[in-house]
Amino acid sequence: MEPHANSKLLICTSKMAGSEFRIERDTFGELKVPADKYYGAQTVRSTMNFKIGGPSERMPIQVIKAFGTLKRAAAEVNKEYGLDPKLADAIIKAADEVSAGKLDDHFPLVVWQTGSGTQTNMNVNEVISNRAIEILGGKLGSKDPVHPNDHVNKSQSSNDTFPTAMHIAVATEVHHVLLPGLQTLHDALAAKAEEFKDIIKIGRTHTQDAVPLSLGQEFSGYIQQVKYSIERVKAAMPRVYELAAGGTAVGTGLNTRIGFAEKVAATVASLTGLPFITAPNKFEALAAHDALVELSGALNTVAVSMMKIANDIRFLGSGPRSGLGELILPENEPGSSIMPGKVNPTQCEALTMVAAQVMGNHVAVTVGGSNGHFELNVFKPMMVKNVLNSARLLGDASVSFTNNCVVGIQANTERINKLMNESLMLVTALNPHIGYDKAAAIAKTAHKKGSTLKAVAVELGYLTEEQFDQWVKPSEMLGPK
Repeated sequence: MEPHANSKLLICTSKMAGSEFRIERDTFGELKVPADKYYGAQTVRSTMNFKIGGPSERMPIQVIKAFGTLKRAAAEVNKEYGLDPKLADAIIKAADEVSAGKLDDHFPLVVWQTGSGTQTNMNVNEVISNRAIEILGGKLGSKDPVHPNDHVNKSQSSNDTFPTAMHIAVATEVHHVLLPGLQTLHDALAAKAEEFKDIIKIGRTHTQDAVPLSLGQEFSGYIQQVKYSIERVKAAMPRVYELAAGGTAVGTGLNTRIGFAEKVAATVASLTGLPFITAPNKFEALAAHDALVELSGALNTVAVSMMKIANDIRFLGSGPRSGLGELILPENEPGSSIMPGKVNPTQCEALTMVAAQVMGNHVAVTVGGSNGHFELNVFKPMMVKNVLNSARLLGDASVSFTNNCVVGIQANTERINKLMNESLMLVTALNPHIGYDKAAAIAKTAHKKGSTLKAVAVELGYLTEEQFDQWVKPSEMLGPK
């Protein structure tokens, strides 16, 4: 097989900073490539041009693994359409190694590169090409017999492969990390609500005393928030399941075959077990990423819920002697380097920080999504990085918060009873019997004198002790009559 015209290669062994390298050529000229790496000249050129952020800013490995799945699917379909089975099978084997995480060290590129993700697509193409060449007994960098563009990237463009990898990666993260994490938290809160259903406490609105409710009822609100969180995420997923593959450069499908897009989507669905389909309109799939903005919006709402739940629990557990102290939170680690014996609500703090980060991620995703210009959105790497980060953080934090906080929460019934019995808002139960104005006078007078509601009510002549005891029963104030 003749080498590709633009891929003549000078293979040499030399020493560069103590390591071997080879010389490869792309359309801009020759470059030194580490001899022990499967990537090629275009990847090296990207590392030279985008020295931004260092290793911590590398393309999320979930995207790389998703690319492995996509390249395998494309090779299978291209094999059907006439790609040499020997080459296709080698590409498939190499792509499987990518999706399995066996070649992670060969993907050095950072997120902050071309906004289409072209360099990462070529990084994947070069790695799979060279690994396939190696499998077939050829020389790394020769592009013979497997060419990164002509064979690995056959019927594809970075403009449709990168958004396809984005959706595969995000859907996988949502299903394997986020949704299981939220379900774990939901179930733990439900168990606590059942445990606390008969504990009556004072409610609070505007952070001030209100009428009673059960601790179980209070936790039921958290359960519903998490339930809706799960439903919101699931509701956004149908658009994420739509894949851009087959749209190639601008959405027209140039250089593909009829049926290629549908077959690739079906193969990806089979490989992942997720209901991927081909996007009904490839122009939208390349030029806009509203599906990820929508999902990020759902994640933002999840973060809002997590912030509220974690804050409530940390404030209800404040103390141990000078706070509300209605909940006893698990003591997991020392809380201070100077105050002996101090223990802090660290799981609540971690979850609220995660929530803040997710909210910030959504701002960036929103800006990126709103800046699709003509036939291509060029904020793709940043958007997928942030959506993946949000999904992973919320999933992990939900499990951490559950295992290290929620399951160990105890009700401080002594403190709960004390605060409830001292609350002036129990006077609300008198409204139907003596009217709002007289009930308000009782509360204000009791507060001013530091007295009890019962004593003041009797003193003002509005009712008897027996009537007060009959009408003011916290256990009968928990719902409609």
